[in-house]
Amino acid sequence: MDTHACFLCMGSNTKPARNLQMARKSLQRFFPDIRFGKEMRTEAHAFRHNLTPFLNQTGYFHTSMSKEEVTAICKQIERQAGRTQEDKANEIVKLDIDLLQYDHLALKPKDMELPYVKRQLSIQR
Repeated sequence: MDTHACFLCMGSNTKPARNLQMARKSLQRFFPDIRFGKEMRTEAHAFRHNLTPFLNQTGYFHTSMSKEEVTAICKQIERQAGRTQEDKANEIVKLDIDLLQYDHLALKPKDMELPYVKRQLSIQR
């Protein structure tokens, strides 16, 4: 059974401490060896109206699951936090979890270039 190295990033601009805590607990159930980076507060650069800062955190783990299975778990956890399409349209992010890298495949290359992601990626490996 092959294992794959995965790197993810999660963030929230709505009750962020609570939502990231819930995400960490949920992710640990699926990926027991996950190691989390330091929580980092960032500005909401991509938004035009809701400029509430984000709390972000990275995670690094190994799994035998496919990247599609890992992504599905991340989306399931987002829904558990109450994420909806309506909130997204209003720039409310209860929880966003993105699988950025699966083995050596960068799934979100632009996100990999964010300063806080690059910093945590170099630390977690």
